[in-house]
Amino acid sequence: MSEWIKALKAARNTVNKDDINREPSSEWKRKMLLSEHSPIRLIKIDYIWENIKSWISVHFVRHKIGIEHFVTTQREDRTKLDRDKKPQDSLINHYFEANAQSIINISRKRLCNNSHKETREKWIEFLKNKVELCEPELYSVCVPECIYRGFCPEIKTCGYDKTEDFKYGLKEYRGK
Repeated sequence: MSEWIKALKAARNTVNKDDINREPSSEWKRKMLLSEHSPIRLIKIDYIWENIKSWISVHFVRHKIGIEHFVTTQREDRTKLDRDKKPQDSLINHYFEANAQSIINISRKRLCNNSHKETREKWIEFLKNKVELCEPELYSVCVPECIYRGFCPEIKTCGYDKTEDFKYGLKEYRGK
């Protein structure tokens, strides 16, 4: 049974409807993702960044709800290297599994122009290489905080919310 069939089953159960055991439509998926109802937590995606800088990985490890991280160790007993001599730009592998709600939440922060450029680029890589291909409806709702809210909540704004691109992105996100 696909994760989306499980999500549909869960959603129908919450409103006391019988199970229909079929793949939901693209329109239904997008509505569920935009509304962020709890069944979207059943949709999971995994990914690995190989040779990512350690400090970039740390930015992602800060996100912890609905996501599990598995990062290459720097323990001396495993690597035979002096951990104190490893620079922050040491290359590691970062594997994770995240549910749809977590991916939406992380996108709000990591697609923001105030997020570090290299961190933003890694998140965009994940969205383009994995999410857009396997869950296009989820990809369509992964937007920066300003698009999500309709305004920029940052203390120091980048100014994007004053642009025509922002207005267009907001209309696209809202489906208008």
